[in-house]
Amino acid sequence: MQRLITAREVLAGPVGQRIKDGAVLIDGDTITAAGPREEIERAADDDVLRSDHPRHAILPGLINCHVHLAFNCGQHVVDELRATDDSALLLGMAGRAQQALASGVTTVRDLGDRDGLVFQVRAAVERGELLGPRILAAGPPLTPPLGHCWFLGGEVDGPEAIRERIRRNAALGADVIKVMASGGSLTPESVSMREEQFGVAELKLIVREARDAGLPVAAHAHGSDSLAAATEAGVDTIEHCTWMRTGGEGHDRRDDVARAMVERGVRACVATPAKWREFMQVIGPASARNVVQRLRWMDDLGVPLITGTDAGVSHRSGFGDFVEALELYEHVGFPLERIIELATTGSATGIGQGDRIGRIAPGYAADLLVVEGDPLSDLAALREIRLVLAAGRVVPLP
Repeated sequence: MQRLITAREVLAGPVGQRIKDGAVLIDGDTITAAGPREEIERAADDDVLRSDHPRHAILPGLINCHVHLAFNCGQHVVDELRATDDSALLLGMAGRAQQALASGVTTVRDLGDRDGLVFQVRAAVERGELLGPRILAAGPPLTPPLGHCWFLGGEVDGPEAIRERIRRNAALGADVIKVMASGGSLTPESVSMREEQFGVAELKLIVREARDAGLPVAAHAHGSDSLAAATEAGVDTIEHCTWMRTGGEGHDRRDDVARAMVERGVRACVATPAKWREFMQVIGPASARNVVQRLRWMDDLGVPLITGTDAGVSHRSGFGDFVEALELYEHVGFPLERIIELATTGSATGIGQGDRIGRIAPGYAADLLVVEGDPLSDLAALREIRLVLAAGRVVPLP
């Protein structure tokens, strides 16, 4: 049966695409029409299922491009993950996926889980057994022996092991290949997050093998050398993009590397914690200024950005607080309309899904969010959720 949703305004996609007194017509899991209310009403069947929202805005479902459903947002996420059996972990992952969905996030990109359990969660959603967001998944990320997040099952040692891991992830159904180009804080036994874990030659091999499998590559990179290597190798997205000075203190933002990212279309997902205000207090004024300055600097140079939070890895990044994470961009000075575009159309394009999600247009997935108020005047309106549709299905709200 068709579904007709009307609202004071439809924010259809890129900046400037606003339809006053608009409507969206849905058939099953697909948008069939969007435009002025009276026009769309005439296109609807007589028995259309209708909902009217006169004080509301309709926009595409939000997209979180960096989550880890396997992590539970606890104080000791690694120990808790390793102590949890597969059955309990799957239940937790399903619950966290549903938490994201209820907050208006209709697509998540999971960039590393244990042994590929996320593919079971994704399959349950696709079969209709679990009401959850659209899940794009990497499976176990590639890392050296005892490297960052080695406990997720993606350790590789040498070219043949790299090839085999990529083949295995592809066979599991990976949408993206994740590589830990630098170390990270979750794994103290690995090198520091400032240091490289893979060189340019290895990263080029990973990109080449992923391309052969028809898959993009997302590179975790904090240190400036690892950022440079990932860019030279031709990865599709760089996660974190902290620009830490390799082998020293402070930060090392390199204009030449950032410009190379622009030229090659390498997107940056800063994956700052949702509770970034608390995070900034912990890291201190100098590092907090760097968080703001690097975002402005990358944006000024034209580095394409996508939105993500690293949800799951700490108590500062939950699955239901994506709007709080978007408020960082407002703090940096981004216009509200552009922030919404980044979290919908821009991120959809950035993860290779721009032809099916992130817009309200005929042929696109019926992943929709209806909020009370005007998010173009106050981003907090995104918290006033009145309706979420995931592939045309109504999501129960808390």
